[in-house]
Amino acid sequence: MVIPIQNYITESLQRNRREILFVGFSLVLLTALLMLPTGFEELINKKAERVPAEVIATDNSEVTQLGIVKVGTQIVTVRILDGTFEGRETKGVNELVGSMELDTMFAPGDRALVTLDLSYNLEEIVATNVIDHYRIHIELILFLLFFFFLLLYAGWTGLKAFISFIITAAAIWKLLLPGFLKGYDPILISIGVVTLLTAMIVFLIGGISKKGLVAFLGAVSGVLVTGVLSIIFGHLFHIHGAVKPFSETLLYSGFPHLDLSKIFLSGIFLASSGAVMDIAMDISASMHEVTQNHPEISTRKLIFSGLTVGRTVVGTMTTTLLLAYSGGFTAMLMVFIAQGTPLINVLNITYVSAEILHTLVGSFGLVFVAPLTALIGGALFTHCNVKKDPVRLFYSSE
Repeated sequence: MVIPIQNYITESLQRNRREILFVGFSLVLLTALLMLPTGFEELINKKAERVPAEVIATDNSEVTQLGIVKVGTQIVTVRILDGTFEGRETKGVNELVGSMELDTMFAPGDRALVTLDLSYNLEEIVATNVIDHYRIHIELILFLLFFFFLLLYAGWTGLKAFISFIITAAAIWKLLLPGFLKGYDPILISIGVVTLLTAMIVFLIGGISKKGLVAFLGAVSGVLVTGVLSIIFGHLFHIHGAVKPFSETLLYSGFPHLDLSKIFLSGIFLASSGAVMDIAMDISASMHEVTQNHPEISTRKLIFSGLTVGRTVVGTMTTTLLLAYSGGFTAMLMVFIAQGTPLINVLNITYVSAEILHTLVGSFGLVFVAPLTALIGGALFTHCNVKKDPVRLFYSSE
């Protein structure tokens, strides 16, 4: 047993070294993403300062109540809490457009995010615009709590999961969305970004190993299947990309060249890619565990084991997608029910059809990723097992 134990220790050290190196590489990539310009920074007004402020008084004399909404201008007196003009009091305007979705009313004691338009020499406040309630500090607290409990529960794996979380957010903000705005093909850039994120997330969590490779190949296969299905059925459904909130506003904001339909279709497999990764990793980890305890298992039996695990995981994950997608449209569905809209009309309405397409095509990806991962795992995990020392294989996590 001395030699197998020595092999185990050696392989563990090598594995840990690879993990640390990959985490370091991930941090370098994250730093590069955060420093990468989006290409739209020049659109930001340099003669403006955005700071938190405390509302100390309000004047609603110019606000008119129209039914359940308000229109007009609320005059808000604020005390600036940070920045160059900290401590100064100034009056700002809060424009109300008559939309409960977009409007915010302020009261004394509230914290608000304000934009200070400055003079040419940046020494005087020309105008103050009250944007919305200030939430950054609460968001930061929630973010730190998430990181703390993730680290407390999962330790080293939790740290890697947190890094992958930040990389995902940075890649979407710095690569995906600017790529859309610059007119690159949304389908291609989405596939590229999803492939990059899948590689980073899977190899960070699963390690640079056969287990990680199987999960990566299975996940990418599932994403590609979802992408093809979204293109095919997206055209058959005749759904324009303007169905998504703010899409039409984007066209009027100076980006009429954008292909909203392709952006909508790319969002389908982008949204389901996380669940696809989960299933691929679950199946890969299960098959890997089987080969560790039964290194003599045949490829056929291992594939059947992977398919069995896949059936169980897919059974719950498809419902998860349905709940995730429908949760954002409960108000819309309630309106249809309250108005007595026939179900056949509801199912045929553009917004509802778009979500049906989203849910079903995303679920198709989950159904396909399970057998694909099982087949890939059967080929890779059992390759050359007969040539390995069974005792040594038990200790190896590769």
